[in-house]
Parts: sequence; C-alpha cells; structure tokens
Amino acid sequence: MSSQFIEKARQVESRASEAFKAATSEAELEAARIAFLGARGLFAELMKELGQLPNEVRPQAGGEANRARKKATEVYQAAKEALERGAVSEDSLDVTLPGRRPAPGRRHIISRTTAEICAIFAQLGFSIVEGPEVETDYYNFEALNFPPDHPSRDMQDTFFVSRDLLLRTHTSPMQVRSMEKSRPPVWVVAPGKTYRRDSDISHSPMFHQVEGLLVDRGITFADLKGILTSFAASMFSPDTKIRLRPSFFPFTEPSAEVDIACVLCGGRGCRLCGDSGWLEILGSGMVDPNVYAFVNYDPEEFSGFAFGLGVERVAMLKYGLDDIRMFYESDLRFLAQF
Repeated sequence: MSSQFIEKARQVESRASEAFKAATSEAELEAARIAFLGARGLFAELMKELGQLPNEVRPQAGGEANRARKKATEVYQAAKEALERGAVSEDSLDVTLPGRRPAPGRRHIISRTTAEICAIFAQLGFSIVEGPEVETDYYNFEALNFPPDHPSRDMQDTFFVSRDLLLRTHTSPMQVRSMEKSRPPVWVVAPGKTYRRDSDISHSPMFHQVEGLLVDRGITFADLKGILTSFAASMFSPDTKIRLRPSFFPFTEPSAEVDIACVLCGGRGCRLCGDSGWLEILGSGMVDPNVYAFVNYDPEEFSGFAFGLGVERVAMLKYGLDDIRMFYESDLRFLAQF
C-alpha cells in the first residue's frame, strides 16, 4: 500500500513538472497550477488518500508526498519567472517573423539650427572654419584687444584650465587664427561650442555660437548692416526688420547690438519682448584697428566687421521656446517635434 502511494506521488510530480514546463503562456501555466497545486488539484487528492493509509506507513508516505509537492512547486515558480521575463524556447521562436526596426534617430535642434545658420552665410560667400575648444589666453583675449586685468574680461565668466589655457568663451579666436593664415579678403564664420560660468533658464555653462568676420578693402558699416539684414530675412522671414543699437565689445569699434522685430507680435509689443517690439539676437561691429596689429594687417588699407550670435538664442526665437535647458534634457518627446 505504501509503495503504491509513493509511486503515485512521483507520477503526479512528473506530470505536474512536464505541464508547467510546457506552458507557453501565463494562462496555460495558471491552468496547470490549478490542476495540480490547486485546492482541488491532484496533490490535494493525493493528501486525502494519505489519511486512508495505516498509521505505521503514513509518516514515510506523507514525507514523500510533501517532497513531490515541493518539487513541483519549484518547477512552477521557475516556469512563471521565465514567462515574466519573456523567455521562450528555441522551438517556440519563429525566425521567419520580421524583426523589430529600431526607432530612427533625429537631428538635434541645435545641430539643425547651426547648419541652417552656416548655410545662409555660405550662400553669402563665407567659408566655414572650426578651431579648438581649449584655447590660449592669447587667442581668446589678448589678440582680441582684451588687455590684461581689464574689466571686460569679467564679462566672459571664464573656465580656466591653467594660467594660460581656458575653455573658450566665444568662437572669436578663429577670427585671429583665420587672419594669421591668409591675407584679405577674409570671409569666415566659425561655429562651435563655447563655455561660461552662467546657468539659468536663458543661459547655459556650455552653449553654441557662430562668429563671423569679413575683412577686405573698403568695407563699411553699411556692408555689416546689409549682411545681417539678409541673414535675418533668410533665418526668420523675408519681411523681418532689424535695428542696431550702440554697444561695447573690446574687439570692435564702433559696436552694435542687433535686434529683430519680435517674432511673436511682429513689433507691436507683447510679453515676450517686454512690450518693446524688439528681441536681441547678436552683437556686431567694425573690427578694432588694435586687432589688426596682432595679424600684421594695415588698418589704413583694410577694414572689416565681425559679429557673433548664440545658436540657442536663435533657435528659441525661431521655434518659440522659453527655456534653454530644454535643449539638453534629452527628452525624446521634445526633440521629436523638430
């Protein structure tokens, strides 16, 4: 009697294990669990038969029944975890099904805006140049007419690597590097990353600029205004108006801030432009003659202008954004809009 019971317990364990392993879905596995481990399952029926055995063999038979149930439960748990992980056997894998295509990437809005800016100036005749992000004090400040200990250096909030090396605060060093390499005419724009110790909703410690330089014979302030007017019309809309306000930059004289008519209200006045009707987009001016001394240009023979704009600033105005940090949060929902 005892041996027959023990054999039956082993058979139920074997059948339960096979059923649990064969289940290919949670529904099948649950049905097998109810059939074997449920309150009315085969193991429950087996325990009822245990009570009919003689007292002297009941402990041995009961121990075997508990062992069989425990082993079947372990197989059930393993099968359940495998299904939850999405594990499938080789036999259930259909290799003829088409694969899942990865989601296509998108060009970041900053890269797109930079490329658009450079394309506009390339159509106007400018060449694209790039330079190092770790610059020397000479190219970043001294050769651009920033005297040592001059208060204008404080405008830059510089990250210094060493006494003479720093993370460039603008891409203007490429103006000097470009003039060192060639004689006029020099028509270049320099896009790239720049760094300053500043961070809020409208400033980032790392941001992107496009600096421009045009040096030739007979260049005037009117040429500067014409180039920038053409850029604003191409970047925003053909009827975009600009205005120039007096300002100060160490490497240009005279200098001017350039505004465009508010992209939201068209110049009528709103919250975005502070009811002024204008939005600042870049700084500019005629190259200071002191800069020519560093590149051996004769200021009596050559003249030119320079300008610099923030890519994030242009992108925010073009697309109606109000927080510069959105560019760097890697939110795919935001990036997918562009």
